[in-house]
Amino acid sequence: MLRRLSLGRLCAAGAVAVLGPVLALGTPAAGRPGADPAGRTAPDRVAAAAVPLDQLTVSTTQVAFGLQRPTAIFAPDDGSGRLLITEKQGRIRVYHPDTGLAAAPLLDITDRVDTSGNERGLLGLVTTPDFAQSRTLYVTYTALPDGAVTLSRFTLDSAGQTPIPADLEEIVLSQPHAEFSNHNGGHVSFGPDGHLYWSIGDGGGSDDVLNSGQNLSTLLGKILRLDVSRTCDGRAYCVPADNPFVDTAGARPEIWAYGLRNPWKFSHDLGGDGSLWIADVGQGTYEEIDHLPGDQGGANLGWSCREGPVVFDPDRCRAGATYVEPVYTYRTSTDGCAVIGGYVYRGREYADIATGTYLATDYCSGTAFVVRPPASPGGAYQTRALTELTIQPTSLGQDADGELYLVNDLPGQLHRISFGSTAPSAACTVSYRVDQQWGTGFNATVSVTNTGSTPVNGWTVGWTFPAAQRAGTFWNASGSQQGAVVTARNASWNPAIAPGATVQFSFLASNTGPNPAPTSFTLNGNPCA
Repeated sequence: MLRRLSLGRLCAAGAVAVLGPVLALGTPAAGRPGADPAGRTAPDRVAAAAVPLDQLTVSTTQVAFGLQRPTAIFAPDDGSGRLLITEKQGRIRVYHPDTGLAAAPLLDITDRVDTSGNERGLLGLVTTPDFAQSRTLYVTYTALPDGAVTLSRFTLDSAGQTPIPADLEEIVLSQPHAEFSNHNGGHVSFGPDGHLYWSIGDGGGSDDVLNSGQNLSTLLGKILRLDVSRTCDGRAYCVPADNPFVDTAGARPEIWAYGLRNPWKFSHDLGGDGSLWIADVGQGTYEEIDHLPGDQGGANLGWSCREGPVVFDPDRCRAGATYVEPVYTYRTSTDGCAVIGGYVYRGREYADIATGTYLATDYCSGTAFVVRPPASPGGAYQTRALTELTIQPTSLGQDADGELYLVNDLPGQLHRISFGSTAPSAACTVSYRVDQQWGTGFNATVSVTNTGSTPVNGWTVGWTFPAAQRAGTFWNASGSQQGAVVTARNASWNPAIAPGATVQFSFLASNTGPNPAPTSFTLNGNPCA
C-alpha cells in the first residue's frame, strides 16, 4: 500500500505549494506553445467551478464500516449503482447506497495474495469501460510466494455474477518484486483512449536502491500502458504502437511514464480533458502531485534524480534530461507522510462549486489538498490545503455519477465526500472616523481600501449604526438609510478602486445620545476587515 504504517496523525499545517518549470539539467528548459510562465504545458481546459479555492470547503460522511484494510474503490459503469472495494487480504466487497455493505465478498483470492509487510496485498481493481458487454474485471496484487506485482483479469458469465469464482483468473502480466515489500504502486485504470494503465513502484527499500526510477529496462518505478483488448506474440496483452518507447533499444515497450517512486494512486480526468493526475509518495522530504496531458507519453517525473522540486541524488541525474516538475508539493513529516491521489470532481451535486477541482489527501494528516489547473494557457495552478477529512485515508474513488468517496485503513470505513462554500475572504478594509461632533449632530469620513488583486468597478459600502444615528447628506457618494442600515454608493466620478487604492467619502448625520462607531462594513456585499 503506502510507504509506511503510521497509526498516529501529524498536525496538518498549511501545505506549501511549490510550482516550478519543466527542468532540463545541463540545458535550459525549452519554451513551448501554450506553456505557463513556469514552463508547464497545461492540458486543454474545460469549464471549471466559479467558487475560489479559499471559499471551498470539503467534508466527509461515514456511510459504511466493517471493511478490513481497504485499498481501492471502483464503480462499474453497468447501471448497478455499486461500489467495489478491495481489501488488502485479497477480497472485493460490494457497497450499494440502498443496501449498505454486503457481508459476503464478491471475489476472494486470499489464497494467492502475499500480504507480508504493510504495503503488500490486493491493491487495485477496475472493470472494462464496456463492462456490461465484456464482463471483464482486472485486479492488481502482490502474489505468493515472493510478492511479484501482478495484473490479472476475470471474465464473468454476466456483469452481475456473484460471487466471482477465483478460478476464472487469467494472469496478464507479472513483475518480480522480491527484494523488498514496499513500493508496489498497484493502481489500475482505463484511460480515455481505452487502454489500461497500471502503476508499479520502484521496487522498495529506500533511496531507489535498485536504481529503477530512471532505468527503462525495468517496469519498476513506472506507469504502464497496455492494450488488453487483444493478445500479441504469446502475451495476454498487446503494446500500443504509439507507446513512447516501442522503438527504444533496451527499453520495455509497455512503459508510458517513468521516474516514479511509489505512484500509489493516479487518475485520468475522464469527464474533462482526459489529462493524467499522478500522486507520487516521497522519500522523506516532499510528497508530490503531477499533471500531464492525456497524450503525453514518455514523461520523466524525475525520481531518483529528483524528489519533488529538488535534486535528491545528483549521481542519478543525466545531462540534457528533461524532468517534469510537480504542480503541487508539500513537506513530508510536516504536512503528512504519504500522498493519496484522488480525482477531478465531475459530479452533478456540487457542480456549481467544485467542478474541475482535483482532490487528494494524505495517509497521516488526512488533509484535503485541492488543485485547479490554469483556466487558460500561461496561467498558474491554484492550490490550497483545506480541512482534515478523516484518519488514515488509503483511497479515494468515484461512483458512476462522479461523486467522490473515501476509505480509510484500520478504521475500515467508507465515507462520502461533500463540498460546500463559505463567504468570500475579506478583500477590503474600512476606516471610520468621526471628524466633528456637536449637540445632536456629527460628520464622519469613511475610507475604503481595496486589498484584493482585482479592480473594483462600481462600489457599494454598507454598515449598520449601533445606536440612534441617522445619516443625511453625503459627499463623494450617494447614500440612504433604512432603519439602522446605511448604504453608500459611488459617485459618477469615483466608481473604480484599483488594487491597493483607497476611496473616501463623508456624510452629515444626526444622533441623540451615544455615538458608537459601526462594528462591521461590507463592500459590494462582501465583508471587509
